[in-house]
Amino acid sequence: MPTAPLTIEARDGRARAGLLHTPHGDIRTPAFVPLASTATVRTLHASEVATLGYDMVLGNTFHLFIQPGHEHIERMGGLHEFMGWRRPIITDSGGFQVFSMGHGSVADEIKGRRDGGHTRRMILSIEEEGVRFRSYLDGSERFMGPETSMEIQAALGSDIALAFDECTPFHVTRDYTARSTERTHRWLDRCVAWQRERGPEGQLLYGIVQGGVHEDLRAESSAYVSGAGVDGVAIGGSLGQEKEQMREVVGWAAAGIGRDDVPVHLLGIGDVDDLLDMVALGIDTFDCATPTRLARHGTAIVRDPERRWRLDLERPEWRESREPIDEGCPCPACREHTRGYLHYLARANELTAIRLVALHNLTFMAALMAGLRDAIAAGELRAYSQRVRSGDAPF
Repeated sequence: MPTAPLTIEARDGRARAGLLHTPHGDIRTPAFVPLASTATVRTLHASEVATLGYDMVLGNTFHLFIQPGHEHIERMGGLHEFMGWRRPIITDSGGFQVFSMGHGSVADEIKGRRDGGHTRRMILSIEEEGVRFRSYLDGSERFMGPETSMEIQAALGSDIALAFDECTPFHVTRDYTARSTERTHRWLDRCVAWQRERGPEGQLLYGIVQGGVHEDLRAESSAYVSGAGVDGVAIGGSLGQEKEQMREVVGWAAAGIGRDDVPVHLLGIGDVDDLLDMVALGIDTFDCATPTRLARHGTAIVRDPERRWRLDLERPEWRESREPIDEGCPCPACREHTRGYLHYLARANELTAIRLVALHNLTFMAALMAGLRDAIAAGELRAYSQRVRSGDAPF
């Protein structure tokens, strides 16, 4: 079993703070990881993301496979060189995106939309070998399996690769979830074997815990994944329909890992209150589209828990406002502009609005995570979380 790459420097209950070591540098944990799905954090330059305080970004294996292609990126010097990001990169397995074409998006799942029209026709077959599907780009038939996913991530040259898995939604049966989880474990074994034989030097491999919303399946999957010879563990799949259920499911998965020194990543979670809860459960790193996706819709993340930490800048009430988005925030949008100006830009669909709000949202998230790290080091996580929940932090 590989030596775990995580150095734990402080603990506060189950929460821990430390350093995650990778070929391109260390990640201060707990950490939020912005999405650079298509080799860019939307509207921002790589150097700006680094200046905001981020140590790592996430590249999307599936989208980069479809275009421009992993072979092209490899010829261009790998993903770090291609996008001009000199710090660590984690790449997802592609499993979530592949299976979303059949099951629908998370929003479809939560809202009960079982079939988004043509999505099911995009999946041609799910077999032990892997998945055959149609490209969303040109309709051509493509294939992805464990070895394909590992080959793509090796060509991209990411610091952390995720094993290929099936991401099942909560509306499938328990029997299907159990069979799917067992297949994910078999796929993990194939990813580990490929990585040991052909993986790039230094690239870390995380296995993904599945099991749906079933306590025993989550516990079994956590034990299997953490014992499969991986460098880290990611928690994925459906985490439930409500926040309370999500906390419960993640708690089951985290408790079942059985290795205190292994780094733990939570896939696709990024709301402020969720981060507070999950750090307390011992999660080290997170990725989510929320900050940049909200920015594309003119919504800023602010210290307002009653409104789910969201400020809709397109609302008419901000047209004449001379307030910044959030008093005390050091980002360019708050230092130099008013809500009234950003309201105008957002309503006019100006790209500058997306860029400025993205800078703000990522500044907020970076400050939140820095506060969590400091609080854990000081043994004051509970007090800091209460400050955030009362709208008193992170600035």
